Amino acid sequence: MKSDITFGQYCEGNSLIHRLDPRAKIILAILYIAVIFLAKSVTAFALLIVSALVLVGLTKLSPVMILRGMRPLLFIIVFTAVINIFWMTGDVLLLSLGPIKIYLEGIINAVLIILRIVLLIVATSVFLTYTTTPLALTDGLEQLLSPLKKLHVPVHEFSMMMTIALRFIPTLIDETQKIMNAQKARGADFSTGSLIQRAKALIPILIPLFISAFRRADELATAMECRCYTGGEGRTRMNVLHTTAKDIVFILALVLLGAAIVLLNRYFPLYGLSL
Repeated sequence: MKSDITFGQYCEGNSLIHRLDPRAKIILAILYIAVIFLAKSVTAFALLIVSALVLVGLTKLSPVMILRGMRPLLFIIVFTAVINIFWMTGDVLLLSLGPIKIYLEGIINAVLIILRIVLLIVATSVFLTYTTTPLALTDGLEQLLSPLKKLHVPVHEFSMMMTIALRFIPTLIDETQKIMNAQKARGADFSTGSLIQRAKALIPILIPLFISAFRRADELATAMECRCYTGGEGRTRMNVLHTTAKDIVFILALVLLGAAIVLLNRYFPLYGLSL
């Protein structure tokens, strides 16, 4: 049974984002993440939401599919929101139940931080995993880090390691789902009991998952050796990367977005994020 979690999967397409140079997309992802962390106000986050919707529209991918890919991080999102709502103080008290006090500032802060996490996932998904093949990502990352070769840094091996890790995220998630379904069919219960009991119930999942992961790693290493794979030294490329005008336009657009975020924080703050 195929898992409906899409995080880390490449979605084939011919959109404008798909056709960007992978080196440019890595730079764009880093810039967009930096811009997200620059946002400190409601107005700045509103502009970021508009930009994220535009990016998703340019990919021609389903927004529902992108949101579905956030399921693995749902616990982190909810936990972060709860921490901000119940532990943050402010000037406008909305609810007081004994020691529990909920302030308007805490709710706004929680919403903005949730938006930040969601935007981070959208940025990395749109520019990297959903629109860039693992091979193109490896080539782009290796060429961006190529100056480090002069310092004897194993750039090619590092790039290959990162790409293989991204490639096997959906595979391992799918494998976990299959193991859980098999254990449930044998009567295993993962949803009831104390925290310790639930942790013990995960042992029948973790052991076969680790065995499967090591087996896949061994098969991949054997396949690479059989194809006489020797790394990046003297290796030719079937597809040569070229930077085009649209890559430069996207990078400049993100720089302008960052400048607009800074200006909105300074002159139209509306509400300042307390983080």
